Amino acid sequence: MNNVRGSSMKIIDVRLLQVKGVMPGEGDFWEERLARPTDVYAQFRTVNNHDGGVQLEDGFAITTVFLEIVSDEGVDGLAGPVPHAVASIIHGQLRPLLLGQDPRDTERLWDQMYRAQIHGRQGDGMLAISAVDCALWDLRAKWMQQPVFRLLGGSLQEEIPAYASMLGFAVQDMARVHERALEYKALGYRGQKWFFRHGPMSGREGLKKNIELAKTLREAVGDDYDLMFDCWQSMDVTYLLELAKGIEPYRPRWLEECVMADRIGSMQRLKDKLSIPMAGGEHEYTRWGFKRFFESGALDVIQPDIYWCGGLSETLKIAAIATLYDLQVIPHGHSSIATAHFSTTQSPIHTPYQEYLVKWNDIHQYFLRDPLVPQNGLIPVPQGPGMGMALNPAHIQQQTYLFTS
Repeated sequence: MNNVRGSSMKIIDVRLLQVKGVMPGEGDFWEERLARPTDVYAQFRTVNNHDGGVQLEDGFAITTVFLEIVSDEGVDGLAGPVPHAVASIIHGQLRPLLLGQDPRDTERLWDQMYRAQIHGRQGDGMLAISAVDCALWDLRAKWMQQPVFRLLGGSLQEEIPAYASMLGFAVQDMARVHERALEYKALGYRGQKWFFRHGPMSGREGLKKNIELAKTLREAVGDDYDLMFDCWQSMDVTYLLELAKGIEPYRPRWLEECVMADRIGSMQRLKDKLSIPMAGGEHEYTRWGFKRFFESGALDVIQPDIYWCGGLSETLKIAAIATLYDLQVIPHGHSSIATAHFSTTQSPIHTPYQEYLVKWNDIHQYFLRDPLVPQNGLIPVPQGPGMGMALNPAHIQQQTYLFTS
């Protein structure tokens, strides 16, 4: 391997590998869904479908795509998983920009991809750029024979405290809620985030159930334990004010994504009126998108997703700006591995936690040889070259390279 400074290096292929397999399990993997913005319409309110796969009798069938960037020096970069729609953008729009380029020039390649994505500054276009950026960081770090976090300035926290994000667990059977809360506290998680099932259109009965969820959880875990609650953009200001009043005695650490992502004014109104800290930004993109949150003072906790907001390169920029406003940056947890490399390089006062989406991270890491799972509530940082991602052939029942015909 030639890692002499100044030596040439080129990307010779950008490949999208689709993999299929069945994650074993009994019963429904997704027990219950969260409230959704579309629940304002009665036709959607009782729909209980879930993303990520298909429920079978013997497990959960997953079909997803991983990105491979191949260099002429025998060093490859791996990223993913990504949806098929994102893979299509990578192949059709970004691949031509990458072939023949030096994969170590991550800043130049990011800027060129961004400028070329005139209609892709948000949404799937930015998800595609994010995946490419993460694969390039993996390749570059492997070429230097260092873990990614070393290239970012080294470790400020050797193990990162994790909170358990309980998306997909039952939230209306209070006996099960109580049991699960105790179970995940016993596993060492420093806190838990739960998801409300009901929004404004479920009326006062739904509001009471949301408040009962908070009450049950606080009674289960005790006073000296962090609880967070996610509204997933499904509320409005009037409803949130009443909900917050009802759950305030149970001392949430934060309320997350209370209204739809572009409604900055509504976030400001809530923040001005509530004593509960406000979190959000999971569905925002790039430093320019986050600029609105910084300047408005609408949030206390910023939550970019590394695989959505523009990749590791852009998350670092967003976090640097956030420190100017003394805000915490706790990324949304799409990728445990990429997020660990980020989190370890941040001051623990600004990044005190890493989110571990208990069910989603099972899905996203099922095809990985070394999934990153908290141990006694702490996330260890991968120490090998690159991100620390490699596929596990034992879990892949079928694979094919897309867009090769």
